[in-house]
Amino acid sequence: MPARNDNTAVGEAEDQGAAMLSLYERALPVVFGYLADRCGDRATAEDLTSETFLAAVAAVKAPGPPAVSIAWLVGVARHKLVDHWRRRGRHDRLVDRAATEVTGPEDPWEHELDRLRSDAVLAGLGGHHRAVLTLRYVDGLPVGEVAEVLDRSVHATEALLSRAKAAFRRAYVVEGADDA
Repeated sequence: MPARNDNTAVGEAEDQGAAMLSLYERALPVVFGYLADRCGDRATAEDLTSETFLAAVAAVKAPGPPAVSIAWLVGVARHKLVDHWRRRGRHDRLVDRAATEVTGPEDPWEHELDRLRSDAVLAGLGGHHRAVLTLRYVDGLPVGEVAEVLDRSVHATEALLSRAKAAFRRAYVVEGADDA
């Protein structure tokens, strides 16, 4: 680091430091009050106040420094507060998304076992129940088309479908109890 021979530059830097310290003492309650009123959390207000003054020091050290005043510091504090709320919103959205996602990779074996169990239950049902359930839920036909295929009225098909679902549920529970 080269030695400084220019005493006026050091004197100006010292004057700048003293002016900044004086501004800090006057602005601290204003900036902190501004932030504390808006964020409602003392620790967050303290952190944002620190960030505000660190930004001011960095701005003063940069070439072509701005005219730092209490109003300018409050403007910086406002930007720091906006940045804080954005980070917090992003964090909250990530937490919400993580809470709703599956915690681990899905095990395809569970689906396969369920499919095999369902096939076994379906095979154990009577032919008319098996037909109506297969047409409606495996083939995905609407009830009206299922009625046409089975040569029944829509009302009779809906009743048959209802009885078939009940029979399937009963058999599925029994099948599951046998596996346990």
